[in-house]
Amino acid sequence: MTRRPRLLHRLVPRGLRTRLVVAFLLVAALGALAAAALTFRQARAAILDRARDTAIRDLRAQVGSLAPDLPTTPGEADLRSLALQLDRAGGSRGWHTAAAYRDGALVPASGSAPVLPGRLRDAASSARTAVVQRFHHADVPWLAVALPVTRDDRPSEPSGLIVYASFSLADQERDVTALVAAARAGALPVLPLAVVPALLAARRVLRPVRQLRSAAESMASGALDTRIEVTGEDELADLGRTFNTMAATLQADAATLRAMEARARRFAADVSHELRTPLAAMTAVTGVLDQDAASGRLDLETGEALELVADETRKLVRMVEDLMEISRFDAGAAVLELDDVDVAELVGKTLALRHWQRRVGTDVTPGLRARLDPRRVDVVLANLIGNALRHGGPSVPVDVRARAEGDRLVVTVADGGPGIPEDVLPHVFDRFTKGDAARTRSEGSGLGLAIAAENARLHGGTLTAANAPGGGAVFTLALPRDPA
Repeated sequence: MTRRPRLLHRLVPRGLRTRLVVAFLLVAALGALAAAALTFRQARAAILDRARDTAIRDLRAQVGSLAPDLPTTPGEADLRSLALQLDRAGGSRGWHTAAAYRDGALVPASGSAPVLPGRLRDAASSARTAVVQRFHHADVPWLAVALPVTRDDRPSEPSGLIVYASFSLADQERDVTALVAAARAGALPVLPLAVVPALLAARRVLRPVRQLRSAAESMASGALDTRIEVTGEDELADLGRTFNTMAATLQADAATLRAMEARARRFAADVSHELRTPLAAMTAVTGVLDQDAASGRLDLETGEALELVADETRKLVRMVEDLMEISRFDAGAAVLELDDVDVAELVGKTLALRHWQRRVGTDVTPGLRARLDPRRVDVVLANLIGNALRHGGPSVPVDVRARAEGDRLVVTVADGGPGIPEDVLPHVFDRFTKGDAARTRSEGSGLGLAIAAENARLHGGTLTAANAPGGGAVFTLALPRDPA
């Protein structure tokens, strides 16, 4: 059951050009066959009708000329003589005749009666005009005619005399056969001759389609100013005009979005830059007040309020720093300062600087070295490990592993927490995305993973996120060990 659909699928042409040519050829073939069949049918009917009409006319003329003074009750000799004269008058037609009076016996010209269909005499006995019937005898078509004879003095009344004649239609059949052969010979060249107009028609139809495809590919690559030349007033021309309208709308929308995005980035950079000075002053003041609170020169309530202000100031400082870093990436001002570093030493410094040594396990290949920007890789590791510690929980271990895979350095940070929600996983590196949407306040700005991903791309590497089969989130940083 499955092989037949596959076979049919393979046999059906897939290309639009091939389909158009095949459809054109099928239409041409069907048209030629229909025309040939209609011509054959009409020609055959015309040949047979002409043979019938000619036979009736000739037979009626011969009967009229041979029996002008037919007696009222002709005997068998008279009927035989009439049939014999009609046979002789048939000439090249070669018909065989017989005569009968009313319901009497059929009297042929010679000893054998002509070939007649059985129902002809029944139909002729009550007819006032000629009765014609075609039939086959010994696989040969024949035509039989029954002609009631009327008197000259009373033409409206039948005389009771009926003349029968039958003759072979073999000559007419040969004419029909020749006509079929001619129709077939005329239809066969139609297919080869139809290939050229089919190809021209397919080319004409597919030209705007190819232009649309090329224009769509150009737009997909970013050339939103792509337009196609439209000619004509058909459906494909309407499609081309619709495409141009769509392209113009997309270009205008894209320009508007780029302008809005540029203004937003400029605003974030300007705000971040303007906030640095007052935040630096606030940080210095809160630092002095922290010393006073630690020395006991402030009361308890004032110390707690001061601690809250200091914490919020530090969060604001980190957010401003993240915004400044993102604005540098957006402006293309971020650069690498590569150095040949020991990966194990770099990971150790990252943990020691933030006092995470006891909470994070490490497994780094000894002697593993790579050319990296130590500051930027430290930022990536700090974001990944900080997220793992924050979302995994204080009692959940965090593991950092580093190894070489070919010419790439692969660092994984895994925790045993609940993992990343499936709806958040595709957007985990988007800006201002937080793993726990239910928490309206958190230590992070929502930019940490976005900055980490940008730093990975700046190195020519990748940063991916996934959930481990046994639970927990796994972040994988892959960097070239010696970027060009």
